[in-house]
Amino acid sequence: MDKHPVIAVTIAACALAALAAAPANAAEYSSALKIRGVQYDAPGRDSNSCSTGNTDEEYLTIKNYSSSATVNLKGYVVKDAVGNRFVFTVNHYLQPGDYVKLRGGNGTDSDGRNVVYRDNCNFLWNNDRDTIYLYKPSGSRADVHAYTKSGSDPDGNGYIRYHG
Repeated sequence: MDKHPVIAVTIAACALAALAAAPANAAEYSSALKIRGVQYDAPGRDSNSCSTGNTDEEYLTIKNYSSSATVNLKGYVVKDAVGNRFVFTVNHYLQPGDYVKLRGGNGTDSDGRNVVYRDNCNFLWNNDRDTIYLYKPSGSRADVHAYTKSGSDPDGNGYIRYHG
């Protein structure tokens, strides 16, 4: 009796199970908006003081990867692994290929400078590891990425790039 077909079937089943159990950031979602990168560890010593802190140096870049559609960010939600969240509550339009930096701290939002401030001086992203979720206004997931400082940031500069 030849046991090789049984081994091949077992290996194929294990491979399919591993793919099904792959982390969420391995999946591609049908969304023009994707997380382009994250400065999860602001340069310098972390300080969330609204007047002298560096939370504005922590940011998430979201890019419109569509070649033709303009996307309004209003209603999109950004969350971390423990549920801290930011909701884009006003219109902010991203043309094809355009991006926005969602910064911590306080400031003036600007379409022209491609920046939106969270108006919150607490850091959103953990310096050692976290997961970043981007949800569409409908509630469906647009993108997700998990990171670890040791595994995702080989140069140790606190910035990780996704999606080119």
